[in-house]
Amino acid sequence: MKIEKLGRDMVSKLTQDPHRVRSEDREKVLEVAIGRQVRAFRKQQEVTVADLAQMTGLSIGMLSKIENGNTSPSLTTLQTLANSLSVPLTSFFRGYEERREAVHTKSGEGVEMEREGTRANHQYNLLGHIGSNASGVIVEPYLITLSEQSDVFPTFQHGGIETIYMLEGEVDYRHGDQVYPLGPGDTLFFDADAPHGPEKLVSLPARYISVISYPQKT
Repeated sequence: MKIEKLGRDMVSKLTQDPHRVRSEDREKVLEVAIGRQVRAFRKQQEVTVADLAQMTGLSIGMLSKIENGNTSPSLTTLQTLANSLSVPLTSFFRGYEERREAVHTKSGEGVEMEREGTRANHQYNLLGHIGSNASGVIVEPYLITLSEQSDVFPTFQHGGIETIYMLEGEVDYRHGDQVYPLGPGDTLFFDADAPHGPEKLVSLPARYISVISYPQKT
């Protein structure tokens, strides 16, 4: 697969805004989570929507909107529902409070390790690992250091997508039948199933961040 440079024409085609932070979606996600919890508690107690409407004084239409995540109920409404269903108010938020992992690795504390196919004197420091998350994707960031004694040859080949960001030094990096000169600040993003690796060590020491992502095995 030939790697294309990320120009303005490609950027204009990207539809995901990384700065949105789901600000438009977070409220909707919370509404849906609350609605699911309300419905679950109601069904657990074998209470119909009509019964709950009578218990709370809320209309059937309003309860339907709440359970389907189509409206944002006030705290007063949630308290009324909690009292009627005999559950804590906070129980309505359990579906929203999903575990989100973060890994903080201090400078110099990355775990030095060898990856399968690693050439001689290629120092790999694993900076973090999240192996189970809602996205179904495993992400492994590495800090790779190459010295004067480092072996070359592109022997790496594995599943997933890899991104390389050069921090220091210069290398000619092969991906498939293409070779890319990489210097500080350069990025290479590629399909890791093709043979790849540093083919020529131009200026050493060389350090770069490698982020590998691949689907979780089910």
